[in-house]
Amino acid sequence: MGIARRTARYRLVVWGGTIAAGVAAAVLIGPALDRVPPDAVHVAAMMRPPSPAWPLGTDDLGRDILSRLLTGGRVSLGVGLAATIAAAGVGVPAGLLSGFWRAWVDTALMRLMDLLFSFPTMALAVAIVGVLGPSLRDAILAIAVVAMPRFARLVRGQVLALREQDFIEAARAIGVPAGGIIRRHVLPNLLGLIVIEGTLTVSFGILTEASLSFLGLGVQPPAASWGSMLRYGYPFLDQAPWISIVPGIAIMVTILGLNLLGDGIRDLLDPRLRR
Repeated sequence: MGIARRTARYRLVVWGGTIAAGVAAAVLIGPALDRVPPDAVHVAAMMRPPSPAWPLGTDDLGRDILSRLLTGGRVSLGVGLAATIAAAGVGVPAGLLSGFWRAWVDTALMRLMDLLFSFPTMALAVAIVGVLGPSLRDAILAIAVVAMPRFARLVRGQVLALREQDFIEAARAIGVPAGGIIRRHVLPNLLGLIVIEGTLTVSFGILTEASLSFLGLGVQPPAASWGSMLRYGYPFLDQAPWISIVPGIAIMVTILGLNLLGDGIRDLLDPRLRR
């Protein structure tokens, strides 16, 4: 059975991939096709409800919500992806070192991960941004620091199981160096799990960025993100609920798609979950 037909058997992959691809295409291509600049103020069109002229309405300054939604989506998705890459770039090597070499390396790295795990995730992110200052770069750094222990713990656990397997022992017996064993035998067996954790971490990054921006610690005005749009629309929930509802739905749909995709990939790669 071909890979395409195998993948089609798992509806979560299809549904999640379709939603994620649709959102990504909208935020990447949409701003180039939109006729209204995201920061353009239209005093005569303040808090207009959705209409043919304003498909998703306008906010309290008369800015087009559709334009800001598409532009802000680039920021939110970019933060989630960048933070995930940074977290995996540190967490995966840390897990490999800790699980493969053990001894004092394992103790030192895992105690550091335990220290980071001991803080509530949102409180730690707020503390980091509060110390460094509110900005997009610092929000990415804060999310990466919070997500890094998850990659390290996941990889370490899998390496501990793999290092006792017969094919690893055979590689050691014929003199393959540790770096070669990790590169040729360990990493290929971890890629699936890293991809799954990556999709879930992107969701976590988008949600955390939205929370930071809602608190005023993320993207700073006049730049738009889904979290900052929620913040600007919150005071007008009674008068113009669409200002907050639209970015809230965008966040919900995106995270749903990524979570479905991650769960589907897990089912696809784990033979124990196949029917």
